Amino acid sequence: MSSKPTFISSVLGMQANLRSFAMKLTLDKDEAHDLVQDTTLKALSNEDKFVDNANFKGWMLTIMRNIFINNYRKNVRENTMVDTSEDLYHLNLKQDSGIETPDGAYAVNEISEILAGFPVDYREPFSLHVAGYKYEEIAERLSMPLGTVKSRIFFTRQRLREILKDYR
Repeated sequence: MSSKPTFISSVLGMQANLRSFAMKLTLDKDEAHDLVQDTTLKALSNEDKFVDNANFKGWMLTIMRNIFINNYRKNVRENTMVDTSEDLYHLNLKQDSGIETPDGAYAVNEISEILAGFPVDYREPFSLHVAGYKYEEIAERLSMPLGTVKSRIFFTRQRLREILKDYR
């Protein structure tokens, strides 16, 4: 683009295409609007880098895509938490289970009562699984084949879902 008014009018003529592409990238109207503004500003400030016989639309969309990728990477970096403590014990702690709440304690008691009515062959593997044991550990501990342990845990879980379907 040889003259400044022609370049500016070309950039302004691309606004509809930029908005459409920005919506596809961000899926949010406000973020898309910001991305269009950033792209327009970057294109206007880098007019000297555009080659006259190049694909103008492709150049503009590439600028937008690069801005989007850079912003995404920046957000990921800012939201990444690095644990610098040497105490790795906390990584293996179970997270809040909700049992401390009155509703959670009530639900746990009800589930425990229901489980008490299950046959021991199904209750034991399921209880160990919920306690955090791996399938292999449960199989070894109960002297059962691995497939039997997995199927019993699966069937117990399915049966609990049927009984407790009103809690969803």
